[in-house]
Amino acid sequence: MTYPPPLYHGETGEVRATYRPADSEPELVYPNGTKVHYLSSGASTGGLFGMYRWACGPGVTGPDPHFHRSIAESFYILNGVMSIYDGARWIEAEPGDWVHVPAGGIHAFKNRSGEPASMLLHFAPGAPREGYFEGLARIGEMSDEEKAAFYLEHDNIWL
Repeated sequence: MTYPPPLYHGETGEVRATYRPADSEPELVYPNGTKVHYLSSGASTGGLFGMYRWACGPGVTGPDPHFHRSIAESFYILNGVMSIYDGARWIEAEPGDWVHVPAGGIHAFKNRSGEPASMLLHFAPGAPREGYFEGLARIGEMSDEEKAAFYLEHDNIWL
């Protein structure tokens, strides 16, 4: 494998880094208290990746088994214990554990620990997951047809 083609063609480099303090407010808070921090959206990375910090309380939360056709998803546990389904079994992932799911890979995650937990979610390439996360807050108001269209638009195929 070789390096991909250059994305930057300048000679001197540029001052372009992004800094986000750890105490920044989340962009989204679900009614159950789960907080989603948009660390890097696909739009902000030129479509290369998206990175989100997902922090949930002690209640059971998270999606059932599904897969994506166009994106890979990775999970890096920051604190607590998250149950990650790898398509064959549930893994009790702890701080420092990482799970990568390539496009087409069946996966799910749940906080079933009874304690708060947080993780980084990484999507590659950088799809517009913000619209998906925000739409989930309104999923209960959607008809079955609207839900099907929403999931199709956001490349979520439920099993």
